[in-house]
Amino acid sequence: MPTRALKLFRTMARIRAFENAAEEASKGGVAAFGASLAQASIRGPLHLSTGQEAVAAGVCINLTRDDWITSTHRGHGHTLAKGASMEAMMAELFGRANGPNGGKGGSMHLADFSVGMLGANGVVADGMPIAVGAAHSIKIQGHKRVVCCFFGDGAVNRGPFLEALNWAAIHALPVLFVCEDNRWSATTPTNAMTAGEGALARAAAIGVPGEQVDGNDVFAVDAVTRKLIAEVKAHGPRFLHAITYRFKGHVSVDAAAYRDGAEVSKALQSDPLVLALEKISESEARKITQEAEQEVRRALQVAANGPWPEVREAYRDVQDTGGGQWR
Repeated sequence: MPTRALKLFRTMARIRAFENAAEEASKGGVAAFGASLAQASIRGPLHLSTGQEAVAAGVCINLTRDDWITSTHRGHGHTLAKGASMEAMMAELFGRANGPNGGKGGSMHLADFSVGMLGANGVVADGMPIAVGAAHSIKIQGHKRVVCCFFGDGAVNRGPFLEALNWAAIHALPVLFVCEDNRWSATTPTNAMTAGEGALARAAAIGVPGEQVDGNDVFAVDAVTRKLIAEVKAHGPRFLHAITYRFKGHVSVDAAAYRDGAEVSKALQSDPLVLALEKISESEARKITQEAEQEVRRALQVAANGPWPEVREAYRDVQDTGGGQWR
């Protein structure tokens, strides 16, 4: 069985298992994982990437640990695919001190610099200028790493999209822009909000060439990303437009009743994990899926038993303007 195909499927299976468990925890407990976790919960709703696993897996397999990524408010999959610890991530979602951000980042502002994950972001498109700034620092310092910037289709209508692509093109920065087009901007169909030919055409107009790919086909995403990253290293910014679909609502407690049932049913037929069975056996897939479920069970236990942050930690990592009012 090809090692790369198995690695891609394993990343997707881990993301799916993580998102499923986090979704249940955000609804008040994870009783399905045993009595000890029945009351273990995450405070507040989450933005899940269920159904979009192929984009994160297919892109990040082409990155080294030294490369950097920026993410969106829907960033669990990107963080896992970049190599972050599932146990630490789950602890962060639970608000525990053993999370990579000490429980203060939570889901929507998750970051793990140890694996080059510069941060999720609660403001649509704002990860883009952060990625461009990081890429400019790489060029100034003469490093060989690249930056991969994930953002959603809703971002193309915001100012930072234009500003980030323009700056990257002018300075030939080592950044790959990845538009994770799940066809929904929160609760509104993207095609009702975006005029013209869409994300790829806008990027090309600014001078950032790229390609469109079936974002549910992890092998296609892998192949196109490999090509584009080589071009980034040689010539400057490139753009990947990955067409995918968000299986869940905008947040974990959103039933998404605004979507047409036939549309969702059709999308489920293109489940990235099912499509991947084209290149791996069902027995291997079953084994990997079981291992991912065991891993997430351990992560839930670690998170549920993790310590709460000390009260004094609320005053760390906070900007002090010198006025002292916060004291």
